[in-house]
Amino acid sequence: MTEHVIESRDLRKEFGSFVAVNDVSFHVEKGEIFGYLGANGAGKSTTIRMLSGLLQPSGGVAMVAGHDVDKDPMLVKASIGYMSQKFSLYRDLVAEENLEFFGGIYGLSGKALQRAIDSAVERTGLGPHRKTLTGSMPGGIRQRLALASAVLHSPKIIFLDEPTAGVDPASRRDFWRLIRELAHAGTTIFVTTHYMDEAEYCARIGLMVDGVLVALDSPKGLKREYVPGVSLAVTGRNLTAGMKRAAALPHVLAVEPFGARVHVRFEDGHLNESAIRELFAEKGRVDRIEPVDASLEDVFLAVVGASAKKKAQENAKKDAKKNAKENAEQEGEAA
Repeated sequence: MTEHVIESRDLRKEFGSFVAVNDVSFHVEKGEIFGYLGANGAGKSTTIRMLSGLLQPSGGVAMVAGHDVDKDPMLVKASIGYMSQKFSLYRDLVAEENLEFFGGIYGLSGKALQRAIDSAVERTGLGPHRKTLTGSMPGGIRQRLALASAVLHSPKIIFLDEPTAGVDPASRRDFWRLIRELAHAGTTIFVTTHYMDEAEYCARIGLMVDGVLVALDSPKGLKREYVPGVSLAVTGRNLTAGMKRAAALPHVLAVEPFGARVHVRFEDGHLNESAIRELFAEKGRVDRIEPVDASLEDVFLAVVGASAKKKAQENAKKDAKKNAKENAEQEGEAA
């Protein structure tokens, strides 16, 4: 039977009249790398802070490592590792001193602390940097030190909140290699990130929009559900002029800008490269057209777009009801 080491049921957080996390429900399995994606302000960090015992929920229930985050936040904190994007390290200490400090917070001392430090240093490749001043470290090395601090006490679960923000691509790859090794050894990883390529490493992904968990599946499952069909990537100049017309072509499901390129998605069996080339070349210049696989960025745009459309429809219905009520009241007064 699969073990759920994190379980959220209708988890909610309100700040006054603002609902930051709106009745979110999901579970995370032991040894799983679980991604939590969303735009800034979507509720990702608020969720992770509640699950870490750092922020009291306004409603719902969340169990982490068998402990209730509302009733037993201290037991939750003792069972997890937590790493934020700000790397909560003391920059005026050397790496080893930071590890000694955080190990003490986790209740480690003496030989047990030294063994934990040695293990974390070896695991994260920090050997040459044990005596390096933290403030003088490159971002990628400081990132590994933050991870070493989070795993010192061998937690069952590690929460990573935007852990690779501001780190160079090579350091990001090295970091994710470490994360996969931890998961392979049985540690559960709960990670928020805004790098869509990183999210591909996750076994499952939850997508947050305006405090609501709107989608939850594997990367492959999300692509299959939200980005069906086949796509072409158009590279060239002055392509925006042709986007609206491309969207009106038969069997075209979506047209989205991707940096200097435009992605055009067709229904399966209806790919029409010649029509796309002719249309975009009419008022622009087409340098290259090539097939492109669906990405999680495509998924994100589709999910956010669908949510925005749904919200607009709901607001329109509310406005229509309000106007109808006001009109009825005015007619009643006139009578």
